Formats: sequence, structure tokens, C-alpha cells
Amino acid sequence: MALFFNRTPSSTSANPDQEAGVAIVKLAKMARFTIFTALTLLAIWLIGDVLMVLFASALVAVVLNGLARMLRRHLPFIPYQLAVGLVALAILLILTALFWPSGPGIWEQFLTLKAALISQLTDLRLHLSQSSVGKTILDHVPTALGGNDRIGLGSNIGFGGLAGSLTGLLSSAFGLIATLLVILIAAFYFALSPSLYINGFLRLVPPAYRKNARMLLCTAGSTLWAWTAGQALDMLVVGLLSGIGLGLLGVPLAFALGAVAGLCNFIPYIGAFLGAVPALIIALSVSTQEVLFVAILYCVIQFCEGNIFGPLIQRRAVHMPPALAILSQTVCSSILGVPGLVLASPLTAALLAVFGKALPPLADPQTTLVETAEMRPEELAAATAKKGAAKPASKSAARTASESDGADSGKPV
Repeated sequence: MALFFNRTPSSTSANPDQEAGVAIVKLAKMARFTIFTALTLLAIWLIGDVLMVLFASALVAVVLNGLARMLRRHLPFIPYQLAVGLVALAILLILTALFWPSGPGIWEQFLTLKAALISQLTDLRLHLSQSSVGKTILDHVPTALGGNDRIGLGSNIGFGGLAGSLTGLLSSAFGLIATLLVILIAAFYFALSPSLYINGFLRLVPPAYRKNARMLLCTAGSTLWAWTAGQALDMLVVGLLSGIGLGLLGVPLAFALGAVAGLCNFIPYIGAFLGAVPALIIALSVSTQEVLFVAILYCVIQFCEGNIFGPLIQRRAVHMPPALAILSQTVCSSILGVPGLVLASPLTAALLAVFGKALPPLADPQTTLVETAEMRPEELAAATAKKGAAKPASKSAARTASESDGADSGKPV
């Protein structure tokens, strides 16, 4: 018990009343932390759909805010609210220009893709049902994917749930569209006046912690912006390469399949496999050789994305450990369904940034590299010496550049 209450050993006996008071305070803190954690988990379990809608709105609001700040950086005379409105209008006009002329054709392509996928899945299901191994596989595949398992993705395929009670429309056939409208409208108002909502949240925080809470919220916002910008560029590259490659291979519906691959790439790691499945199924309707070519194409694209485009983009974006990203997607999808799978990566990136700011850094992180045998002691010593030699060089270069700038401008340094 002495260790539990963190007593300091001393030769003289301390005041029993003082020790009892310290123990009660610590127990009260533990109780508050336990209750807060339990209530948070209960809220996630009960209103997870609403929280996903809220987080999706915040994510879109961060994008609008980031684009508005970029616009004001080049046109500083524009008020912030006007910049947000111009950005939203520009996005709407761009989407209209892209999809209005070719919208019916794109819609027909996606309908054809859907029909082709259903046909191929039906043939695959019929083929699997003719063998005992195939029947076992079908028994463990959800009905939403053509299997026999009724306890699967069907109950969590949309936002649904308690989110429907907010709009009154989400329980209808247009539930997903209504939810997207709610997200977009809420995001626009969030982005139009973010300080209003941030200050409203900070009023719920005790005054002593408001400064740190504001700093953590701003850190989460900047992290979400960096992650979204990097992921959008990554999606564009993967979508273009997939569409062009499938078109060159002569696969039907190359544009639609490329768009699917790009959209699925919003989900890191797992999205690469999800985006390749429709293309492989469509290629199967052409020939077995076509499936091989499509598989090689997607492997090459993902190799280039993971080793060339990804590292270049992640230098200015947010890098997440792959194992942590996959585990977060698994946990969020099991609790919140498909919305949790889609939003797991930005949520994890924001939480990592917040914890990185809130928690104290390690005094000796390099020691772990030696303990896990990632580096030998002599390798660590050489790397440390190289890093120490690079720091003074970079500082002197920066100082020289600053002096030259001052000399060129005629100002004293």
C-alpha cells in the first residue's frame, strides 16, 4: 500500500491525517479518470454514428479552412468568411463542370460496373457452392458480399443508427444522401466560424487547462489538414495511374474502375486491396490472362505509391506506423462499421498528434533501438555523431544565408 500511495520513506512518522488526505485526493483522481473513461467508451458505443458524422463534418471543415487560408495568403484583403464561401463555391463549380457534361455517362459506367460485379459474384458463388471448401468459405462471408453469414456488414453498411434521429430522413432510402448533406452543411458552418465552436468547447474545460486544450485542438486541426492534403494527392495519383493502365490493357469500364481505386485509396493499406477487387472481377469476365495483367498493374502501382509517391507526399504530410493504421481500421470498423473503417486513419492521425503534444517526450529513445536489435551500439554511435556534425553545419549555413540576405537588402544583420 505504501508503493500504491507513493509514500516517501522517512525516519520519522508523518502526520496520519495528512497521509489520509493525500490518499483520498489520489483515489478521487483515479475515480474521476475511471468514470470519464467509462463514460467516453459508453458514448462511443451508444452514439458512435453521431460521433462519426461529427468527425466527418470537422474533417471537411478543416479542408475548407485550409483552402481558405491558402487563398487569403495570396489575397490577404479578402475577409475570412468570404474566402470560405469562395472556396466552397469553387469546389461546387469544379464538380459541376466535371460531372455535368459526362455525368450520365459516368453514371451509366458505374451502373454497368455494378451489374458486372453482381454477375461475376453470382457466378463465383455458384462455383464455390459446388465444393465443400467453397461452402465453408460462403458460410463465413457476410450476406452483403454474397455469402451466407447474416451477422456481418449488413447492419453497419451506412451511417444509419442514431444519426438518423438527427435529420429525420436517415432511416429512409435516401439516408446516405441525407447524411452526406448534413455533413457538408455542418462542415460549411464549422469552417465559416471555427473560433465560435472552439471557444464554445473550451468553456466546458476547466480554466487551468484551457490554454493546453486550445493548443491540442489546433494541433489536431493542422494534422488533419496535412493528412487530407497528402491523401488527396495520393488518391489522385493512384486513380489516374489505375485508369490509364486499365485503359491500355483494354479492361472495360477503365474510368470507373480508376475512380474506384482512387476513392478506395482514401483508406491507407486496406484501401489498396479494396480498390483492386472490382478491377480483378471485371478482368475475370474477359480472360484469365487479363486478370494476371491487372494484378501485375495494381502491384506495380502500389509499389510505386508505397516507395516513390508515398514517401515524397508524407514528407509534408503525416506518417503513421502501418501496423497502427491497420489495427485502428480493424477496431473502428468492428465498432462503427464502414464509416469507422473510412474515418479510422484521419482519426488516428489526429490522436497521434494530440498525444504527441500532450505527453512528455522520451529522454533516451535511441536506447530502444539497441535493446530491440534494430541498431548495434556502434551503428547508433556513428549515427549520433553524424547527426551532431550535421546540426552545426546546418546552423552555420542558415546564418550565412541570413547574413547574405541582410547584406543584399542593405539592412544590418
